[in-house]
Amino acid sequence: MTDQLTFTLDEAIKAQRSLRQVLGLGEERFEVSEFVQMISDEIEQMRDAGKTNDDIAAVVAEATGHRMDPADLDRHYVAAEHRYGGQEQ
Repeated sequence: MTDQLTFTLDEAIKAQRSLRQVLGLGEERFEVSEFVQMISDEIEQMRDAGKTNDDIAAVVAEATGHRMDPADLDRHYVAAEHRYGGQEQ
Protein backbone atom coordinates (compact mmCIF):
# COMPACT_ATOMS: atom_id res chain seq x y z
CA MET A 1 0.00 0.00 0.00
CA THR A 2 1.33 3.43 -0.91
CA ASP A 3 1.32 6.45 1.36
CA GLN A 4 -0.74 8.45 -1.10
CA LEU A 5 -2.28 11.66 0.21
CA THR A 6 -6.05 11.46 0.59
CA PHE A 7 -8.75 14.01 1.36
CA THR A 8 -12.06 13.64 3.15
CA LEU A 9 -15.18 14.94 1.46
CA ASP A 10 -15.34 17.83 3.95
CA GLU A 11 -11.72 18.77 3.18
CA ALA A 12 -12.38 18.68 -0.56
CA ILE A 13 -15.44 20.90 -0.17
CA LYS A 14 -13.54 23.36 2.05
CA ALA A 15 -10.72 23.57 -0.49
CA GLN A 16 -13.14 24.10 -3.36
CA ARG A 17 -14.97 26.85 -1.43
CA SER A 18 -11.67 28.57 -0.63
CA LEU A 19 -10.52 28.41 -4.24
CA ARG A 20 -13.83 29.79 -5.49
CA GLN A 21 -13.67 32.58 -2.89
CA VAL A 22 -10.13 33.56 -3.95
CA LEU A 23 -11.36 33.63 -7.56
CA GLY A 24 -14.34 35.80 -6.62
CA LEU A 25 -16.81 33.13 -7.70
CA GLY A 26 -20.10 32.48 -5.98
CA GLU A 27 -21.15 29.25 -4.38
CA GLU A 28 -21.44 26.42 -6.88
CA ARG A 29 -24.99 25.16 -7.42
CA PHE A 30 -26.08 21.86 -8.93
CA GLU A 31 -29.26 21.00 -10.80
CA VAL A 32 -31.08 17.87 -9.63
CA SER A 33 -29.72 15.86 -12.56
CA GLU A 34 -26.12 16.84 -11.73
CA PHE A 35 -26.63 16.19 -8.03
CA VAL A 36 -28.09 12.72 -8.57
CA GLN A 37 -25.27 11.85 -10.96
CA MET A 38 -22.79 13.01 -8.32
CA ILE A 39 -24.27 10.77 -5.61
CA SER A 40 -24.91 7.73 -7.82
CA ASP A 41 -22.26 5.67 -5.94
CA GLU A 42 -24.13 6.23 -2.69
CA ILE A 43 -27.52 5.62 -4.30
CA GLU A 44 -26.26 2.25 -5.53
CA GLN A 45 -25.01 1.34 -2.06
CA MET A 46 -28.28 2.42 -0.43
CA ARG A 47 -30.24 0.30 -2.91
CA ASP A 48 -27.93 -2.65 -2.24
CA ALA A 49 -28.74 -2.15 1.46
CA GLY A 50 -32.44 -2.51 0.65
CA LYS A 51 -33.35 1.18 0.72
CA THR A 52 -36.00 2.58 -1.60
CA ASN A 53 -35.95 5.82 -3.57
CA ASP A 54 -38.30 7.26 -0.94
CA ASP A 55 -35.79 6.32 1.79
CA ILE A 56 -32.91 7.89 -0.14
CA ALA A 57 -34.86 11.07 -0.92
CA ALA A 58 -35.73 11.37 2.79
CA VAL A 59 -32.05 11.19 3.74
CA VAL A 60 -31.24 13.88 1.14
CA ALA A 61 -34.06 16.08 2.44
CA GLU A 62 -32.89 15.68 6.03
CA ALA A 63 -29.30 16.54 5.08
CA THR A 64 -30.01 19.45 2.73
CA GLY A 65 -33.40 20.84 3.68
CA HIS A 66 -34.49 20.35 0.04
CA ARG A 67 -37.28 17.97 -0.87
CA MET A 68 -36.61 16.07 -4.03
CA ASP A 69 -38.85 13.86 -6.12
CA PRO A 70 -37.82 10.23 -5.50
CA ALA A 71 -38.46 9.59 -9.21
CA ASP A 72 -35.50 11.89 -9.97
CA LEU A 73 -33.25 9.19 -8.52
CA ASP A 74 -34.24 6.80 -11.30
CA ARG A 75 -34.37 9.54 -13.91
CA HIS A 76 -30.80 10.79 -13.34
CA TYR A 77 -28.99 7.86 -11.71
CA VAL A 78 -25.80 6.84 -13.52
CA ALA A 79 -25.08 3.10 -13.52
CA ALA A 80 -21.65 1.99 -12.36
CA GLU A 81 -20.48 1.06 -15.85
CA HIS A 82 -21.13 4.63 -17.03
CA ARG A 83 -19.45 6.49 -14.15
CA TYR A 84 -15.90 7.86 -14.22
CA GLY A 85 -15.55 7.99 -17.98
CA GLY A 86 -17.09 4.56 -18.49
CA GLN A 87 -14.59 2.60 -16.41
CA GLU A 88 -15.76 0.70 -13.37
CA GLN A 89 -13.44 0.97 -10.38
